[in-house]
Amino acid sequence: MGYLTLVAAIAAEVAATTALKYSDGFSRLWPSVLTAVGYVLSFVLLAQTLKSVSVGTAYAIWSGLGTASIAVIGLVFFGEALGAAKIAGIVLIILGVAVLNLGGAR
Repeated sequence: MGYLTLVAAIAAEVAATTALKYSDGFSRLWPSVLTAVGYVLSFVLLAQTLKSVSVGTAYAIWSGLGTASIAVIGLVFFGEALGAAKIAGIVLIILGVAVLNLGGAR
């Protein structure tokens, strides 16, 4: 159940960060509200996750997959450039999360 809650926490964080882009510096009401609600929900779900998943593993997955997801959303929806460094960074994030999970599996 902990990993399902973690996936929901990641989804809330990614939605909040995407809404942050649309908030135009918190000058637009509804994207700003979605940003605040999304971050609060994400932290609440992450806190629930920590009841059953170790903090190092949970945080590595939450931050790593959230960062990689936002990078992909930037590429697909916001027309951000894709270069070798960005590809390498996304791959390294995913590999890092995988290695942390393998190291913590006992």
